[in-house]
Amino acid sequence: MSEQQSGQPGTPVGSAGTAAPVAAAERIASLDVLRGIAILGILVMNIYAFAMPFPAYSNPLLMGGMEPINLGTWFVTHILFDQKFLSIFAMLFGAGIILMSSRAASKGARPGRIFYRRQFWLVLLGALHAYFIWFGDILFMYALVGMLAYLFRNRTPATLIIVACCLLPVAVILGYGLSAQMQAAKAEVAEIETLLQAGEAISEAQQQALDDWQEQRAFMAPTAEDIQADLDIHLGSYAGLTAWRIPNAMQFQVFGLLIFGVWRVLGLMLIGMALMKIGILGAARSAGFYRTMMVACYGIGLPLTAYSALDLHAHGFDPLYAMGAGSSANYFGSVVVALGHVALVMLLIKTGFVQGMLRRFAAVGRMALSNYLMHSIVLTSVFYGYGLGLYGSIPRFWQMGFVAVLIGLQMLLSPWWLARYQFGPAEWLWRSLTYWARQPMRRC
Repeated sequence: MSEQQSGQPGTPVGSAGTAAPVAAAERIASLDVLRGIAILGILVMNIYAFAMPFPAYSNPLLMGGMEPINLGTWFVTHILFDQKFLSIFAMLFGAGIILMSSRAASKGARPGRIFYRRQFWLVLLGALHAYFIWFGDILFMYALVGMLAYLFRNRTPATLIIVACCLLPVAVILGYGLSAQMQAAKAEVAEIETLLQAGEAISEAQQQALDDWQEQRAFMAPTAEDIQADLDIHLGSYAGLTAWRIPNAMQFQVFGLLIFGVWRVLGLMLIGMALMKIGILGAARSAGFYRTMMVACYGIGLPLTAYSALDLHAHGFDPLYAMGAGSSANYFGSVVVALGHVALVMLLIKTGFVQGMLRRFAAVGRMALSNYLMHSIVLTSVFYGYGLGLYGSIPRFWQMGFVAVLIGLQMLLSPWWLARYQFGPAEWLWRSLTYWARQPMRRC
């Protein structure tokens, strides 16, 4: 692995025994390219949650148009993007931990205190992002899970892969359990509603079960009234939307962390650590290796994710089915497809193909935090009521036009900015808080 470049903006080492922000000349270009592609790939899926009620993210029957062009858009994004680029992003987070700790060890530094301080500020930033801009934030979860992943930094690649393989299935098992619980609750509520229709009195416990189901149903299987209520909230005032967003974001954070983050995200970070240690993410392997890896991963993963899309369609996008059996193929297939995407990017780097475009992706990756936050600021301003108010009115296919424009803008803006400044604005703030010292911003 080259020691002349570094990847994840982390805690590299300055003079012996001291931690300092990473210098531009120390970056590992392959990690920057991957990070830029991951952030932009995440946007392709996140647009659904910006532009429509969240249940429509995975259920095109609810909103977004069922015409072939819109349904086809859902199929393409599900097969190629859904969970794939989030997986790459998690792997890169793990890779950054290895890079940081290995450099610190070579200089005799102890980076733990700096790392956890860095994570603390990312937790806070993620919370502010979720509560006051967009509830779908991932920074909060990734920062907390990263604190756990750091404890595995000295493990061998084999150990990291084994632990990851033990962690990843847990989320699927929990999903099956939640699906069964929800199915039982749905059946119980059907019986209670039958009693009410017959004019019979129900117990307090039955009323509580009915109330609980109404809240869960509004999220899992919303009615037309639920969809309209969501539209009214998001097309209303900023104050009203924030009052709705804060409790829902908190619930999303807790649920996501316990059901998804500790198992899938941590497992993917450990995989990223292993891939960094054996040179795969650093573009240290041969072009032939990456070609074989790409063919194998796509050959296994794409049939799984395509089957997932067809299976969900065959079951009418039933949310309770999707929570359990309907999620398994894409859950595991997305990891394999993500590795295929990684191999493809590494192959492009090794062969020198489209280098100009890859440099632009690298610039986006160096400003990944700023660009991620920019997605939320721009798209909430476009879709929410306190902006242009387009929420719920743009079909799924045409949402991709907003994605294309924003991707193009960031691929132009990021190199322009980095030619003048050392960091993106959010990266500068994060580093200054981490080291509790104002970092130099302008290039000399």
